[in-house]
Amino acid sequence: MKKQISAIPAGLLLALALSAPANAQNNAAANTPTADQAKNNLTDRDLMKQIRHDVVEDKSLSTYAHNVKIIAQHGRVTLRGPVRSDQEKQTIEEYAHKYVGNGSIVNEITVKGETKTN
Repeated sequence: MKKQISAIPAGLLLALALSAPANAQNNAAANTPTADQAKNNLTDRDLMKQIRHDVVEDKSLSTYAHNVKIIAQHGRVTLRGPVRSDQEKQTIEEYAHKYVGNGSIVNEITVKGETKTN
């Protein structure tokens, strides 16, 4: 007995492709570090862990801010992803400054603002 697999309509595939999360589009930029390129040495892991802990513990931050990517490579930290406000962007950068110097932070966080619901 043969089973037939129905074809997925092209429109559905196109809709799924166009609805990719904003941070997935940000990761596509060439020559910028991504989370999977973060170094696995103890110093960089600890650095990411400390910053992530501070960000997640701050309950005043949005879910977007809690999910910002924190990438450490040889003591240099890249922050990437959307947040709701300039204040959140600044707060996350301040958490990173607690552990690394000014020249060692690349802040690629974008402000997306509040979503309106009807």
